[in-house]
Amino acid sequence: MAQVKNGQLEQLNELFSRYSRRIYNYFLKSTLDRDDSDDLTQELFIRVMKYRKSYKEGQTVQFWVFQIARNMVKDHFRKMKVHKDQFNPVDVMPEVIEEKMDDSREREKQLYLAMNALPDDKRELLVLSKFEGMKYEQIAAMRKTSVSNIKVQVHRTIKELKELYFAGEGQSS
Repeated sequence: MAQVKNGQLEQLNELFSRYSRRIYNYFLKSTLDRDDSDDLTQELFIRVMKYRKSYKEGQTVQFWVFQIARNMVKDHFRKMKVHKDQFNPVDVMPEVIEEKMDDSREREKQLYLAMNALPDDKRELLVLSKFEGMKYEQIAAMRKTSVSNIKVQVHRTIKELKELYFAGEGQSS
C-alpha cells in the first residue's frame, strides 16, 4: 500500500488480487445482492486509488480497506433507502453440489434467513468477526468503541442469531 500511496499505481493489481474476494464477500453478506456487491467492489478499489494519500504508514491495509468498505455499505443503504424486506437472501446462497443439497442447503438457507432478520449493525458485526475473521481490536477501532464492548456485542448477537435460527428451523419443519 505504501507503494500505491507513493504513486506506483500498478501495485493496485496486487491489492486487488489480495483483497477483492474478501471485499466482495463482505459486500455480499452486507447487502445480500450480487450486482450491488460487484459494483461496490469495483468502486472500493477506485476509492483506494483516489484516497491513497489518506493511508497512514504502519496501519494495516486490511483495516484501512475494510474501513472504506464499511463506509461504502453505510452510504449504499443511505442512498438506496433499502429495507430488509426487499432482500431475497436465498439468491446469495452459494451453489452446492447436488448430493449435498438437502440438509446442508436447508441449514444454510435458514442461516441466511436468520442473518437477514438481524439489524444491519449486528449483521455487520458478525460478517466482520466471523466471516472475515477480523480481530475484535480492529472492529473496535473501526466502530470507535472498546474491545470489551465488541466482545459483548458479538456474544449477544450470536445468541440472538441462534434464537432466530432455531425459531425459523421450527417453522420450516
